[in-house]
Amino acid sequence: MQNSKELLKTLKELLEDKKAEDVVVLDVSRHTNIADYFLIATANSPVHAKAILKHLLEELQKRNIRPDHVEGGEESGWILLDFIDIIVHVFLREWREYYDLEWLYSSAERVSL
Repeated sequence: MQNSKELLKTLKELLEDKKAEDVVVLDVSRHTNIADYFLIATANSPVHAKAILKHLLEELQKRNIRPDHVEGGEESGWILLDFIDIIVHVFLREWREYYDLEWLYSSAERVSL
């Protein structure tokens, strides 16, 4: 089992493998008790979002890693994968701008991996 930082790096690399855009990691541990990190990315279309989700789930399964749960879908504009300490948010651009998690957690530290 990977620790949170290793899993963050793996998740970020998998998102980038599928050309997710504007990938951001926020340390939200001081701002909420729902997770330590948010990993936020943009898909450029519903088909792209579906491909990202499929890639993440398949590659993580190979590593024996499964999210606690998955919410949303490519049609919803927002896919959420919950790994307890890490929550991955994959948005279509207009939904990312609408919910603007980076602004909502603007005092959270951006993490470089």
